[in-house]
Amino acid sequence: MRYLGLMSGTSLDSVDAVVVEYNGRDLDLIASHSEPFPSDLRHRTLALMHPGDDEIERLGRLDLELAELFARAANNLIDATSLERSSIRAIGSHGQTVRHRPDAGFTLQIGDPNLIAERTGITLVADFRRRDMAAGGQGAPLVPAYHRALFHDAGVDRIIANIGGMANVTLLRADSSHPVTGYDTGPGNVLLDSWIGRHRQLEYDRDGAWAASGQILPTLLERLLDLPFFDAPAPKSTGREQFNPNWLDACIRDADCGQAQPADVQATLLELTARSLSREIGASLDAGGEIYLCGGGSHNKYLLQRLQALLEPYEVRTTAALGQDPDWVEACAFAWLAARTLEGQSGNLPAVTGARGERILGAIYQP
Repeated sequence: MRYLGLMSGTSLDSVDAVVVEYNGRDLDLIASHSEPFPSDLRHRTLALMHPGDDEIERLGRLDLELAELFARAANNLIDATSLERSSIRAIGSHGQTVRHRPDAGFTLQIGDPNLIAERTGITLVADFRRRDMAAGGQGAPLVPAYHRALFHDAGVDRIIANIGGMANVTLLRADSSHPVTGYDTGPGNVLLDSWIGRHRQLEYDRDGAWAASGQILPTLLERLLDLPFFDAPAPKSTGREQFNPNWLDACIRDADCGQAQPADVQATLLELTARSLSREIGASLDAGGEIYLCGGGSHNKYLLQRLQALLEPYEVRTTAALGQDPDWVEACAFAWLAARTLEGQSGNLPAVTGARGERILGAIYQP
């Protein structure tokens, strides 16, 4: 069976689209495509993530515009590979998260699934997170179930760390009688991208070069790490509601770092990601194991250097070593979740999200 996955994360740099072949056990990536986010659409979507005027009108318009973007990503991938649409059983669309408030019991992903089904002519599965929340869960992270299905090894404990806008970890014990655990650890690229966008008008810090040119500000790092989220027990998830420019600016003021060089703040933000992520990884692998990274942050060479230094003697590798390109893991996960939904199988892990039990996730939209 072939399935198409669509994923847009908190970085809002592009919509990732993949086609996979899945037989219920093995999953193979056969095609991939990245559809860039138009700059104006990105800015308006970011604006909607924070309280403002005329939210319902803006939400309605963006719901449709984002759906057109997701449909375009799917159609461009199909056209580029000359695949028969009839060979694709379903599309799994994550949508674009504009609010994630597990403390208040809701999460919202937009990108009208009706419109995507209409534009592609393919069965669509969407709205994966809210059923888990209805069952008392955080609605996130969902990818640990996919990590278990694809990356578990009965011979060794493994950590799969995804570094997107936010960072999260999945602990896969070799002994499968132990439940899979996974949760958000804090910011991945979100603050780094925001800061370099403000000061250098760039979308991201290539290879972490700007961060590497700066010096860590100890007082600012201490203030950033003082956030209760970092010491909160799992299950936990987070987003831009917590880690955003306003929060960062307040921390800079509190740490009396208002006159610091921007490169030094960037270096400190990268260290925040490295410290918060490595602390959780190190605590989970106290008896040895393997560490694999995926997501856009896996390409940040300076971040990988810091993680390697903080996690010695472990070797930090990417999921490419396990046979899956780190850029496409999340999009593949939502193709896999669509397959689970159509087969009437659960897609969440209660030990990860905190839900009362396993649930079939997502709603199905026929073309």
